[in-house]
Amino acid sequence: MRTTLQVSSARLSRAFVLSATLSCLPLLFAQKSSPPPVPKYDLQTEVKLKGIVQEIKPAENAKDNIHLLLKSTDETIDISLCPKSFLDDMGTSFAKGDEISLTGSKVKLETASLVLAREVVKGNDKLLLRDEKGSPVWNWKH
Repeated sequence: MRTTLQVSSARLSRAFVLSATLSCLPLLFAQKSSPPPVPKYDLQTEVKLKGIVQEIKPAENAKDNIHLLLKSTDETIDISLCPKSFLDDMGTSFAKGDEISLTGSKVKLETASLVLAREVVKGNDKLLLRDEKGSPVWNWKH
């Protein structure tokens, strides 16, 4: 009888561990933080800026945008451009010290300000990143 109790205890222990593990799964998934919201282009907050590129921040992955830190006359501003693949397709690049002007939407992302670039001018070159409504042109289907 003792072996039957030991076998039953072992089964109960396994069942308890399995039950406890399954009951914790929702908590594990709930603790994962959701990605920060993607800011939307807002025509009401459109600004024109001029400045010098201080830094180029590469994208963390292929879907993320490249960012520039632009030093204007009174502040340094984070500028969101487009995916690197789109810049490569357009044959455009940016370097520290480039003087640029741009049109974009100044938006809030959590606690920081960010400008979503619509059009960037560097020298005689004009790069269109978004249409007149602010929709990204790199998403257009051919």
